[in-house]
Amino acid sequence: MTDSPDHDSHHLRRIRSFVLREGRMTPAQQRAFETHWARFGITYSGKPQDFDAHFGRRAPRVLEIGFGNGEALAWASEHDLARDYLGVEVHGPGVGRLMNALAARDAGNVRLYKHDAVEVLENEIPPGALAEVRIWFPDPWHKKRHNKRRIVQSDFVALLASRVAPGGLLHLATDWEPYAQHMLEVMEAAPAWRNPLGPGQFAEKPAWRIETHFERRGLKLGHGVWDLLYRHQPRA
Repeated sequence: MTDSPDHDSHHLRRIRSFVLREGRMTPAQQRAFETHWARFGITYSGKPQDFDAHFGRRAPRVLEIGFGNGEALAWASEHDLARDYLGVEVHGPGVGRLMNALAARDAGNVRLYKHDAVEVLENEIPPGALAEVRIWFPDPWHKKRHNKRRIVQSDFVALLASRVAPGGLLHLATDWEPYAQHMLEVMEAAPAWRNPLGPGQFAEKPAWRIETHFERRGLKLGHGVWDLLYRHQPRA
């Protein structure tokens, strides 16, 4: 079997690192889609997007994949107004909650997708368009037979490298130690990414990653937290 780009894309599309348990949206979250989607949402079209047009300016862009309830994304975008933020999340309640929070402070530097991150990256984000990608506390898929569903895989980080500008940052975080080790192995083997702290090194929690409700819950259960920072360094 060849490793052609078409094969890699097909393989990535077959991977689903989430289970869509939509849950019931509150009336406020439902109203957010009716009231705020036109302002904050980007409807998936399968074609490259003009993000300068979406944001009304040209600025460095940060992508957060799987933002959950949006707590961290809301905080980061409010405290980093010089950059624009893209969020991708498949679960409607979290998207609705975040849109309400963004509307409350009249945010201008955030746009959201409610769609699969792999397809957004493959088809909507142009090459080199991102300054940073954040994947914080993705589903660890604890059972060994489900490990293949983890989003941090070699094909996926290669796709990220194609969308991040040279020198751009990939920030991973997890509270599940076996997944942290898996992330480290994948990243250390990825030719387009370099660990600025040295091979095999985890990072201290950066100031830009706030402690979220989800993280506090994990800490109360005795979980550790591991951060990984990698720079995009294309091969010469």
